[in-house]
Amino acid sequence: MYRLALTGLAILAGIAFVLSLFGLVGPQPLELVVSFVVLAIVISAVDAAAQRLLRLPWRVESSLVTALILLFVMRPGADAAALVGVALAGALASVSKYLIAWRGRHIFNPAAFGAAVVSIAGSFGAFEWLGTSASWWVGSPAMTIPVALLGLTLLWRIEKVRVILVFLLIAVGASVVRQAVQAQQFGIEFEVSTALSFAVLQSPYLFLGAFMVSEPLTSPPRRWQQFWVAGLVGVLAGWPIAVGDLFTLGQERALLIGNLLALTFALRGSVRLTLEKREFITPTAQELTFRAKGKLRFLPGQYLELDVPHHRPDARGTRREFSIVSAPADLPALRIAYKNGDQKHPSSYKRALADAEAGTVLAVTGTWGDFLLPKNEAPVLMVAAGIGVTPFVSQLRQLQAEGISRDVVLVYVASEASELAFRAELEATGVPTVVFTRDRPADLPAHWTWAEGIRLDAEGLERVVPDISSRHTFISGPPRLIADLAPALQKAHSVTTDAFAGY
Repeated sequence: MYRLALTGLAILAGIAFVLSLFGLVGPQPLELVVSFVVLAIVISAVDAAAQRLLRLPWRVESSLVTALILLFVMRPGADAAALVGVALAGALASVSKYLIAWRGRHIFNPAAFGAAVVSIAGSFGAFEWLGTSASWWVGSPAMTIPVALLGLTLLWRIEKVRVILVFLLIAVGASVVRQAVQAQQFGIEFEVSTALSFAVLQSPYLFLGAFMVSEPLTSPPRRWQQFWVAGLVGVLAGWPIAVGDLFTLGQERALLIGNLLALTFALRGSVRLTLEKREFITPTAQELTFRAKGKLRFLPGQYLELDVPHHRPDARGTRREFSIVSAPADLPALRIAYKNGDQKHPSSYKRALADAEAGTVLAVTGTWGDFLLPKNEAPVLMVAAGIGVTPFVSQLRQLQAEGISRDVVLVYVASEASELAFRAELEATGVPTVVFTRDRPADLPAHWTWAEGIRLDAEGLERVVPDISSRHTFISGPPRLIADLAPALQKAHSVTTDAFAGY
């Protein structure tokens, strides 16, 4: 994700530079180049020093992402006063990651924090000699289409299109209403089309939403909570509230308030995990068992982000997401599983995880996800492919631990019988299971059925689960499987997907 965000922002910066050559954006070409160089150097230096002091791996992608965001938020300049101002904003942004944190997780969006402090200090008369403040020059007509397209690419990947759409609708709506109220107060003619054009084409809402409100590390874990945060930031950004005669709660300050709301929803922090053992659960998949030290909360079906620091990480970084195999009732024991995958060109992360020995301490940086069973007693269909069965193991184990009986059917797809992971645990739950494998699994219990070697497709799914229209369907597997089953899934009562493409 660091790479995707960095690539999008870098392309956006290149477009802005070209537009500046023709005078289509506010900053001059030299101001853009010099300001970015200063931001990149300062933020990278502070990050490197802090991470060396804390014995953390230096993530240059994170430093450059912060630098690029601040380039679009702050007013660029080429004179000494302006460069000192952007440097100060960059340094404050970087420092906030480590000093303003909750159990190892930064509370505020770093770029928003750096920009807000410099701007508010200027409002109080401090640093009057600085030649910069938050200007959000990215909110210009010439930048609208590039920001929208590149932002949509990022949002699609992190599955936050709907959340940011809510933010945009509320922000634009609040802005239009505010303009109408102001026009009435001052006796000015008001036109909805003009107000709407201003809110969309001459405001930073698109950039703020796509590249800042969407930041995963300061987002709450549940989707409904993310909607609340997006709504609050949208209101404050669209209708900035004045604080006396000093400053308004708009843009970056609105985001900071949203970050505080997200914190109250989650209050999650870094939890340490001590690796106790690893074992192969199939010929190609491993399970890691940890003991959690710290307060770890999750719901059955959610996933965690595991940080594995290692020397010279590649561009994919040191963090990955894993569905949780164990149930909340199993804590402090916690289990994850993963498929070995590409053995010829493994990522640096996969190599580091494979080298971790018993006693190694790693960190969970958060738990997220809405892949949760409905609270009502409606029938459920679970469709899993290979290691995608992991969230279902967590859900079924929790139901078993709580003594809850539900109408659940599991459809389990694997290349061959030996690749059926967690078979004993699943059999113990008593859930009716239909197995799709090329070869017949040995010693099937009475409530398990083999599909006789046929490939699972939409027609096959309807045949083995004829009452699919009455079931809430949950599917966990590669995108290709979800696409193959689409015709049958359209007939389900509802569909929740947990697609993955490996790591």
